[in-house]
Amino acid sequence: MVSLTQEEISDGVGRQTSRRSFRGVMAAVGGNKRAYAARMGYDFVDAHDLVDPGRPPSWSKIVAVRSQLPSHDWVFWNDADTVVTNPDISLENILGAVIGQADFETSPDFVVTEDVNGINAGVFFVRRSKWSENFLETWWNLTSFVQFGSTKSGDNDALKYLIRNLSSHELRSHVRISPMQCLFNSYPWYPSWKSVHQLIFSSGAVWRGVYSRGDFMVHLAGLDDKKEWADRIIQELEAQRRDYVYLARQRPLYTP
Repeated sequence: MVSLTQEEISDGVGRQTSRRSFRGVMAAVGGNKRAYAARMGYDFVDAHDLVDPGRPPSWSKIVAVRSQLPSHDWVFWNDADTVVTNPDISLENILGAVIGQADFETSPDFVVTEDVNGINAGVFFVRRSKWSENFLETWWNLTSFVQFGSTKSGDNDALKYLIRNLSSHELRSHVRISPMQCLFNSYPWYPSWKSVHQLIFSSGAVWRGVYSRGDFMVHLAGLDDKKEWADRIIQELEAQRRDYVYLARQRPLYTP
């Protein structure tokens, strides 16, 4: 599992914008991710030391994933603004649900989800292979997509472009897009002009990604006040855990 701290989004000239601030997000969610990784026996890497200062921080996910591929069969990238909401679900089970029971050598190399806007670069799996190395290098080199001064950094648009321009054979052999976004990249839904508009005109895509209790991970993509969202979700998860423990203790033992 690899993530990195993105404290702020900069406008490219040194001023920080607070609308989509990541300040304090990793501090809020880091324990959640580390606890899940420890429970499942995975490595968790906060790759904050690999952030390239010459680009918006989200581009450095490519560098972070590349740094871990040589020593791991699979790398699971998850943006800082994600929370594991069902720690009983393993990454192996998620991969199996998307790609089936293929062995390692015949598995696809890149597993991702779509939202109402298409491919989402915030959460994905990469398999250790030469194809993956070349894919990540090509993605990194799409420098014309780098953006400053907006809520977009360009890495997502670059990924869409890269996948869109793969040959049909390469796409079929190396890329899998989960038919259900909520399998590992759920979004919280709340009423707003934007969310209601999307629900009306793209209802199928919206409901394939809406978070519901029991989903593996919630991603705060496109939301303001990310730390407040993350704190609230983690508090709710802790309350659910306490309720479960309390009910388990109150349940009478079965005696024949």
